[in-house]
Amino acid sequence: MSHTVDNFRLQVLANHCTAAAEAMGYTLMRTAYSTFVKETEDFSAQLMTPSGKTFASPKTFGATWYTGLDYGRVIQMTDDYREGDIYLTNDPYSGYVSTHTPDMHVWKPIFRDGRLVCFVGTHIHNTDMGGAVPASLSRTLTEVHQEGIRIPPMLLMRDGVIDEKLLRILAINVRMPDQNQGDLNAQIAALNVGERKVHEIIDRFGVEEFMQGAEAILDYAEQQTRALIREIPDGDYAFSEYADEDSVGGYPCRIHITLRVRGDELTLDFTGSDPQVASSLNVPTGGDGHHSVITVGLIYVMHSLAPRNMLNYGSVRPCHAVLPEGTVVNPHAPAAVGMRSLMAAVIQACTFGAFNRALPERLPACPAGGSTLLNVKTATREGRQVLSSIGPCGGGAGAGPEFDGVEGCGANNAFLKNTPVEINEAEVPIEIIRYGLVPDTGGAGRLRGGNAATMEFKLLAPNGVVTARNRNRSELAAWGVVGGKAGANSRFIKNPDSAQPEELRNSDLVNCAPGDVIRLEGPAGGGYGHPYERPIEQVVEDVRCGFVSIAHARDAYGVALGPDLTVDVAATQSLRSGQPPRPGHFDFGPGRSRFERIWTPARYDAMTRIMAAIPVSWRHFVKHRMFEALKDTAPPPDGGAADIERIYATLAQRYADLPRPADLAARG
Repeated sequence: MSHTVDNFRLQVLANHCTAAAEAMGYTLMRTAYSTFVKETEDFSAQLMTPSGKTFASPKTFGATWYTGLDYGRVIQMTDDYREGDIYLTNDPYSGYVSTHTPDMHVWKPIFRDGRLVCFVGTHIHNTDMGGAVPASLSRTLTEVHQEGIRIPPMLLMRDGVIDEKLLRILAINVRMPDQNQGDLNAQIAALNVGERKVHEIIDRFGVEEFMQGAEAILDYAEQQTRALIREIPDGDYAFSEYADEDSVGGYPCRIHITLRVRGDELTLDFTGSDPQVASSLNVPTGGDGHHSVITVGLIYVMHSLAPRNMLNYGSVRPCHAVLPEGTVVNPHAPAAVGMRSLMAAVIQACTFGAFNRALPERLPACPAGGSTLLNVKTATREGRQVLSSIGPCGGGAGAGPEFDGVEGCGANNAFLKNTPVEINEAEVPIEIIRYGLVPDTGGAGRLRGGNAATMEFKLLAPNGVVTARNRNRSELAAWGVVGGKAGANSRFIKNPDSAQPEELRNSDLVNCAPGDVIRLEGPAGGGYGHPYERPIEQVVEDVRCGFVSIAHARDAYGVALGPDLTVDVAATQSLRSGQPPRPGHFDFGPGRSRFERIWTPARYDAMTRIMAAIPVSWRHFVKHRMFEALKDTAPPPDGGAADIERIYATLAQRYADLPRPADLAARG
């Protein structure tokens, strides 16, 4: 199709399409039942080409992960689309549009004069889809069958008639069926609004200009991205990032990216990332090199570098991801995938790190990541069962070349909103004790990392269960750059002020009795630039605002303050004259430093080479045996790759189903 829409009319058309997607989003938000949709805004709305490429979506609310969403694979599973049809799916392994079971995607074809002109679609995160645990998701789960009911792409509505049998099957498998039904009705309403808005646009522009314009909008976003990539020096930029645990009580889980920039194209090569895990941290992509969960970090980087550029599927066309099979970024079914959002945050941080190597003076330090999504299952005084999200609790953004990190709201939280305390206490029988910021947690720097948020609440009824999805960063912090310090780690505590507080760390499933108190402190963003270069008056203002304590001002920033916040000039000059040596480009914090003293690049690379050559079903097991064998074992000067080969040889002797080392060498 030739694209003949002139640039002026194209921008007007793009604005109309964005407004249509936003109207869909507002309809969904205002008519939804669940707190997680109507308050937190974990939803998306899209206008898509007939091939399924997103060309318009809301700009300021909803889940921004889905800007580059491609419905193509699920759309192709049906060849009998009719006017008025509505389809749905939440199966992570059917078309790879939904990426865990709570994400319900629905889409509708739009016809004009019998011609398919586009699709409209929405997704929401259902608070519960059944399964082994309340809210359906936990690190403890090991296969997708435990994560709730799965619906492959199928027809929900035809000729205005909804499939009541499907709804009955759904209702009997979830914990709060009225909530799920209400949210699904909201999605249907949003699709109908989208259909009406598309027809209004076509009334103004005509069918041909609308369809050509949709493709031209994608092409224009692609051109903008290619121009931006040309500003990045050609080269290979490698970076690694880790989740704290690959399973309950497990070992760190690595994402490794080699960013290759060549002219106006780039590759994100995930070779070297960990094998798929025996927990729910896997990210189901089907190997799609443009998958939206894989490329969302790229979208964030590009928007940071050029905030006026269009964002849609065309924005990721110049990028291709290499996603090796049987790894945590391309698992085989039936691997559990419920915590893919945790690993998605790790993938984003790794993407930020790779681009930070390429453009060290233009991009910020690492945002907190690890935003915990809290749900409470309990009962009212009358015995009515309640299962509701009480909102995300995370940490601040990373500091950048020009600005401090935003407090309590990481830059990659996908526009998810907090739930007001009044709403939580009205909908769930809990008492919110504290909700605010944690001083001294943001990474120190010339520009300060954003502080962490904290939430503390008391359960009022028996048999309560708190689920805390995406628990992470209890050990491995958000990194600082160019002299800035890493942010503080997260904490998760049960009954924190009692005689026997319980440190829950990365636990995501907590049984509670009446009167139990849960306190969550998120991680914090990294700092930018050396802390002693921060102007003294800014440090004083930080203390006055409660972001930094007097003690931390002295210890981290070299600024001595009296109780009345007057500056002790002599003491400050003395402190800052003894400026500690500037570290390397990245400050990873003590947790990662301890880990990488044992797990050198040589050892890790040797392990991942072996993993790629052995059966997928053995990989997680073998990785754990290697970690156990090397616990607290310092590497030799060459990095210790031979240690990994020796450990594997021992395992291959013990387990007959493992390939012999000689066979691995022959394959390599």
